[in-house]
Amino acid sequence: MNLGEKLYELRKEKNLSQEEVADKLNVTRQTVSKWETNQSTPDFDKIVPLCELFEISTEELLTGKKQEEKEQKAEKEIIEEKTLTKEEVRKKSAEVVSSAVFLYILAVVVIMIAIPVLKMNPIIASAIFLIIVGFATAKIIKHYMSVPKFEKTKEEKRENEIVKQINSIIGTICVIIYFIVSFATMAWYITWVIFVIDGLICQAVKLIYMLIKEEKANEE
Repeated sequence: MNLGEKLYELRKEKNLSQEEVADKLNVTRQTVSKWETNQSTPDFDKIVPLCELFEISTEELLTGKKQEEKEQKAEKEIIEEKTLTKEEVRKKSAEVVSSAVFLYILAVVVIMIAIPVLKMNPIIASAIFLIIVGFATAKIIKHYMSVPKFEKTKEEKRENEIVKQINSIIGTICVIIYFIVSFATMAWYITWVIFVIDGLICQAVKLIYMLIKEEKANEE
């Protein structure tokens, strides 16, 4: 659509006659007619009054692109940039879980060395242990609450069920070990670390499945 056609359409949308437009812009009706038939173009000092009359931007008048469409396009581009793909979410999850697993291992090492080897106060050692575990857990929770949710495929649902079953078996075994070790040693103040190890193993299983899935995706 050329400028003349655009002016004609805008005038019709406002239900204005050529005489009314001419009167509002202080030009003759013949001038408006020439604009609409592309026999001439509006002078520079008439561009802004035309835009104000038809309630449009100068860009929309001269290029035909609506400002709203431009803003919507820009907003859509921003959203697309911020939206992670399924593959990116999987990689990010693998990074978060692997770092959390490392922190869990570090916490266990600290509690195992701090009291018997470094002779650290049990309360202080336990506090350090809980801080590390809490940070790792918070990191996982924050990640899974912030990433977008995707519709899971049948294969992914099946893999999740397998992971849940494995973790359930590991959890049961850890509970049995906990009671056996606790009653055998009566070291109830420290045997609860077994449950942390349980969580560590569960996260390790999840990480292994993520890495296997990523390797399959790369092969494809």
